[in-house]
Amino acid sequence: MTLPLIEDKTFAKENFQERGFPLAAYEYCRFEQCNMEAATLSGSKFIDCSFVNCNLSLAKIENTMFQQCSFSHCKMLGLLFTIANPFNLSFSFESCILDHCSFAALKFKKIKFDHCHMHEVDFQESSFKEAIFNTCDLLRSQFSHTNLERADFSSAYNFLIDPEENQLKGAKFALDSLPALLTKYKIHIVA
Repeated sequence: MTLPLIEDKTFAKENFQERGFPLAAYEYCRFEQCNMEAATLSGSKFIDCSFVNCNLSLAKIENTMFQQCSFSHCKMLGLLFTIANPFNLSFSFESCILDHCSFAALKFKKIKFDHCHMHEVDFQESSFKEAIFNTCDLLRSQFSHTNLERADFSSAYNFLIDPEENQLKGAKFALDSLPALLTKYKIHIVA
């Protein structure tokens, strides 16, 4: 099925939760202050699109394509990126709320999370090589069998990562986050 193509269009203050989201291929589009909460985006394609101050919480994104998309100041609770279209899946996040999202079993390189709230996010069985978690709150997020080689956690906080269960070669951590890497050993670190 060939999707209708929508290019270089700005959608502002649209309520897609009420009227439904039009299935299409969106290229170089901008979504500003749009409500997509629980909307069905499944099967849509977003290429080089930006989302600013949007609510995408609990949106249905099965087989949705996200290529070179950016999200800024968006609320994105409970998104299952694991069921999105994996082909060239790439995006960046700035000042977003990503609580309860799942990136399990996905592969990324150089993905950037900047000032994001990421409570209880599932990163299990995934690859986040060279990822940047700049000033991100990772409270109760799950890292298990995750490739975090050369990832930057130097300003991230509230995370627990077991070095024996994850690949951390070349990863960066702040000195004060050392306890988050040694929690399972029940060691008391004194400054």
